[in-house]
Amino acid sequence: MYQQSFNILDSYITLSAIEVGTHLYWKFGSLVVHGQVFIVSWLVIALLLLISLWGTSNINQTPQGGQNFLEFLLEFLQDIAKSQIGEHEYRQWVPYVATLFLFIFGCNWAGALIPWKIIHLPEGELAAPTNDINTTVAFSLLTSLAYFYAGISKKGLGYFSRYISPNPVFLPINILEDFTKPLSLSFRLFGNVLADELVVSVLTLLVPFIIPLPVMMLGLFASAIQALVFSTLSASYIGEALEDHH
Repeated sequence: MYQQSFNILDSYITLSAIEVGTHLYWKFGSLVVHGQVFIVSWLVIALLLLISLWGTSNINQTPQGGQNFLEFLLEFLQDIAKSQIGEHEYRQWVPYVATLFLFIFGCNWAGALIPWKIIHLPEGELAAPTNDINTTVAFSLLTSLAYFYAGISKKGLGYFSRYISPNPVFLPINILEDFTKPLSLSFRLFGNVLADELVVSVLTLLVPFIIPLPVMMLGLFASAIQALVFSTLSASYIGEALEDHH
């Protein structure tokens, strides 16, 4: 049983070796990273910071313009955390859930809106960071660490009693569940973003100007939904770790 769990963990960790297409590699000593992922990620982070500065540069008692937009967005993200984690414990998790949603949303839309293919790199091509399996696995592992931290910080070692609830016979199933949660999160996001970009690319080559436009609009909608699904499920897993089991 335990050997099976370790095998699953080992296979999950080695997902970082999976490659789709060619990549621009940056080397920092013995560390090798995908350069195109970092480039687009930095651009998305810079854009999010600029929007934050725009919305908070002139704060008034009565919100207007950018401040009004940011307050609406914050309330929306608070509602996600509150509905999944609970009214009494959601506040400390709003920054994490909001960061997940905004970064994934920004990455997805950057891949769907910006024609990265016109920018030529020595190797590979620029694209949404979320169509790289390493990025989505990293998000999923962060969520795994988050819900383990949430459960242990509230219940101590008693958190692990959930593995034998409602009956010790469910121990292997409950252990496997904790490995399949991040696995499903990472592949769902990666698969949807990659599939959308591939469909748009193929249709643009076959039937340019007309067919790709509605597909791109559908891709924008699907990209937003994927960010919402990932952040909502992450908040749900954290809420599940925090809830009391009887």
